[in-house]
Amino acid sequence: MPKRILSGVVENNTLDKTIVVRVERRFIDPLLKKTVRRSKRYHAHDENNKHEIGDEVRIQESKPYSKLKKWIVL
Repeated sequence: MPKRILSGVVENNTLDKTIVVRVERRFIDPLLKKTVRRSKRYHAHDENNKHEIGDEVRIQESKPYSKLKKWIVL
């Protein structure tokens, strides 16, 4: 099975070799028929600490690096 790839915005980069990425998805509510935005935060491995807050990044599923970190920056 292929690994998932998501795109989002870097929200936090204060941790060493880790960034927090906010991924936003949009869908139509089945009852109200309105477009709804939902977002989720992912911890991703950033080996060189090169991404800054506000950068648009793509992340891919990978092996677990820690308890929360199961994604890597492409």
